[in-house]
Amino acid sequence: MSGPTSDLPIEKLEIKGLGGLPLAVHVVGEGRDLVLIHGYFSNAYTNWIRYGHAAKLVEAGFRLILPDLRGHGESGKPHDAAAYPPDALTEDGLALVEQLGLTEYDLGGYSLGARTTVRMLARGATPRRVILAGMGLRGLVQTLDNGGYYRNVLTNLGTFERGTSEWMTEAFLKTTKGDPVAMLHILNTFVDTPREVIAGFQQPIEVICGADDRDNGVAQELAELLPHGRYVEVPGNHMNAVTRKELGQAMVDFLTD
Repeated sequence: MSGPTSDLPIEKLEIKGLGGLPLAVHVVGEGRDLVLIHGYFSNAYTNWIRYGHAAKLVEAGFRLILPDLRGHGESGKPHDAAAYPPDALTEDGLALVEQLGLTEYDLGGYSLGARTTVRMLARGATPRRVILAGMGLRGLVQTLDNGGYYRNVLTNLGTFERGTSEWMTEAFLKTTKGDPVAMLHILNTFVDTPREVIAGFQQPIEVICGADDRDNGVAQELAELLPHGRYVEVPGNHMNAVTRKELGQAMVDFLTD
């Protein structure tokens, strides 16, 4: 580790997810509880710690609770398809809230983490404030819109021309030491959330998205559908907006407003 990440004292916990699967949870900082969920192919360290977002949020007075999703990071990565039923990631998120006894907390995520956050809200989670980053409306109401893209990447590894989108996606999978079998099964956990359910969320919700990111639809459409939504644009596309310091700053500004 280097830069702002090296001085963070990170506590590692383990909780039991759906079916008793062991899930790794990284906890850092003191203050108000903030659960942040990483994106597909990624992990808590890559999304939140590596580029300084965690350090910025800890400095602002938050205790960060950063799970590794099932099939990702240091969490269990079973190869049995039965371990990845619809809404499995949501069940894991709700189990995290329950097992850590969280009552007063904020919740957010990037990409698949944002989708999981929305599913948790739809299933009754009650955070104070919510961050949905790297996510547009289409990615919530039609979750498998780009599932075919990832299925193609995962079933044809090593065949893509250097520099193509697929090649970049595969390179990211290698960077995070992702498990292709587990990643493929994760696609089966996706569940659509109807527009009318999203329109019923009453929390203040900030939608943060890269200026060139349309991977999950249009973020502004999502912000406009939410009763208390606001849209914040940061530089970058879906792959690199999460690395920009502006993302962490936008999160701090919203949560401390």
